[in-house]
Amino acid sequence: MPAPAEPWTVAADAAGATLAAVVRARANEPWSVVKRWIETGKVALDGATVTAVDHRVRGGERVTVKLAAPRPRDPAREADIVHDDAHVIVIDKPAGVSSVPYDDRETGTAMDLIRAAWRRMGKKATATPLLVVHRIDKATSGLLMFAKSKRAEQALGAQLRDHSCERAYVCIAHGALSPRTIESHLVVDRGDGLRGSARHAGQGKRAVTHVAVRERLRGATVCDVRLETGKTHQIRIHLAEAGHPLVGETVYIRDFEAAGGALLPAPRLMLHAATLGFAHPITGEPLRFERPPPAEMSAWLAAHRT
Repeated sequence: MPAPAEPWTVAADAAGATLAAVVRARANEPWSVVKRWIETGKVALDGATVTAVDHRVRGGERVTVKLAAPRPRDPAREADIVHDDAHVIVIDKPAGVSSVPYDDRETGTAMDLIRAAWRRMGKKATATPLLVVHRIDKATSGLLMFAKSKRAEQALGAQLRDHSCERAYVCIAHGALSPRTIESHLVVDRGDGLRGSARHAGQGKRAVTHVAVRERLRGATVCDVRLETGKTHQIRIHLAEAGHPLVGETVYIRDFEAAGGALLPAPRLMLHAATLGFAHPITGEPLRFERPPPAEMSAWLAAHRT
């Protein structure tokens, strides 16, 4: 598709028009073509790429269309790499991204995001294996590691099994939660189709969660949670069964709602893997990483503090 060869200045009387309308009027191309140009980073205002089709111009900006411009980085489609060496990689996974694919058709997983980041850096994205060591829920953001060699996979797996890895989370739970240690044996089906704590001796796998209070809000508590074990949905289950489901929870809420609890609205599950510590699988060097909660959690907190 042809594009305007030279930059131009937005007329003063075009103030308030959308960027798409301005570009279409100049290029005389269909809306679908102009929309694709903008969304893929081909259009800049005063030298800054704008990818919002409905961006409103103020008049006087300099518009440039370059069809050869690279697609801008999208954090939701590329991993935020925290540490990367020959044997292990640690990323800060966004919420809404699976750690690993659950079937052959699933794409956009954390593994895909890592390879996208490697491609952007000019590395051979498919030449290095990514071996699963642990996982965090799709709805949970935060620190996640993969091994890049079989030796590293075995060493990191051993640390997880003997509970020598440090894994700590920040979460927001409904109600006035007090500090506690929660221990139970978790089963895939507690009897009503949900994962949960076993009701009979000898069932399930031991799970231990240590909860500390960081801050109290109206109707909720901000907690620091340390995992002694790491079972599927462990934090979510333990706090829900204690009568304090996480804010943003959509699965483990039956008991809370049945007891008349009111759920606080939230844009996502308020659970973030904030700290990850382990011995380097090859050198033995102690490694420890921390990442603060992402913007959507911070914004929710700020709103509920006021």
